[in-house]
Amino acid sequence: MSTSSVMQETRLRPSRRAALRDRRGLALAIVLGAQLMIILDMTVVNIALPSIARGLHFSPAGLSWVLNAYTLTFGGLLLLGGRAGDILGRRRVFVAGIILFTAASLAGGLAQSAGLLLAMITASFADGRERARALGIYTAVVMGGGSLGLVLGGVITEWVSWRWVLFINVPIGVLVAIAAPLFLRETARQPGHFDVTGALTSTAGMVSLVYGIIRAAADGWSDPVTLTAFGAAAVLLGGFVWHESRARQPITPLRLFADRRRSGSYLTRLLLVAGMFGMFFFLTQFVQEILGFSPLRAGISFLPMTVALFAVSRLAPRLVSRFRPWTLMVTGMLPVVAGMTWLSRIEPGTGYLAGVLGPMLLIGAGMGVVFVPLTMASLSGVRPEDSGAASSMVNVMQQVGGSLGLAVLVTAAGTAMGHAAGQAAVVHGMSHAFTLAAVLDVLALLVVLTVMREAPNKKGETATNQ
Repeated sequence: MSTSSVMQETRLRPSRRAALRDRRGLALAIVLGAQLMIILDMTVVNIALPSIARGLHFSPAGLSWVLNAYTLTFGGLLLLGGRAGDILGRRRVFVAGIILFTAASLAGGLAQSAGLLLAMITASFADGRERARALGIYTAVVMGGGSLGLVLGGVITEWVSWRWVLFINVPIGVLVAIAAPLFLRETARQPGHFDVTGALTSTAGMVSLVYGIIRAAADGWSDPVTLTAFGAAAVLLGGFVWHESRARQPITPLRLFADRRRSGSYLTRLLLVAGMFGMFFFLTQFVQEILGFSPLRAGISFLPMTVALFAVSRLAPRLVSRFRPWTLMVTGMLPVVAGMTWLSRIEPGTGYLAGVLGPMLLIGAGMGVVFVPLTMASLSGVRPEDSGAASSMVNVMQQVGGSLGLAVLVTAAGTAMGHAAGQAAVVHGMSHAFTLAAVLDVLALLVVLTVMREAPNKKGETATNQ
């Protein structure tokens, strides 16, 4: 190559790098648009729950299925969706899922796999600070989308009808489906087959487990149907583990759990989201049914928590570069535990400013610190062929944690209420639910302190997986 050619190539490199950055930025925007659809679909319904309960005469246990029917299907099919992305190509499955999701709105499991979205981020951004920045933006959009969903849910419920909350993702889906083939890079296909048996046994097992817990709230733990549901859950989930240990190409490679810190990150996420999901479920009803907020005002009342979470999560990449992930997770968990404990003290006379705003700010700020390093711990050091499964597992823990947490907290609230009626009994049940959510957060902190603690190296320093 001549000297002039070398100089020309050198001059082109900065522009090529800039073009590459622009393309990856657009790809990230498309992925975040899809994630926004997921968050809107999950949070926009929360504010509508009291209206849905009144319109369809749901009991508290029955109302929980409005959310659990979605999250259980979503979480169960995430594993299959991540595997489909590995085998068929992630962009191809992503676009097909967006189209199906937009057309059906409720077919959110395989159709719009958040595990697939995380896999696309890990494939596009190198491990370390670059990926931390992308995950920070991802987390910020997730939480900002949660706030937007709550406000839009309030607007739609108050001004139109709760029945319209499911149509909100259609325009976003159309835009994402058009843009994805233009800016998302297709991944290489991998030979393999779909582990349908694994997907079905895991999903059916979780449905049986959640059904048993919620059934116990209404009919007792010794009810024959409750016991049958628990027995079916044990058989199905045990069969899932047995099948995955012998399957040639499992949807959940058990080697993912060989790393102690990665396993700890999965368990921590499950416990955290279990408390958080239940908190949203009861707090949206508290501000409307007890404080008398309209649906719109209720949605706006959650903005401070989401703004705090959004702001802190945007700082997370800088914090990760200066502090150890383990330190950040412990630091973030403390205000989460404090905020949930504060919520457990609610009474019928508790006001928004005195008993709700403070806990929400603590929980939002703490979660903003925790989630980025927690996600990094779940994805760090994963084999390329397992990236889809590992990313799906992050989101499976989130969906399953939400479903289990909601079931357990609804059962706790129902048990505390007994056969009593009236606002005092309802708030008493909510207080017990928040107390149990605080216990789940304490357990998550203990997992971080013990299972996820980084081992010191020979020089006395602490090794990290960054």
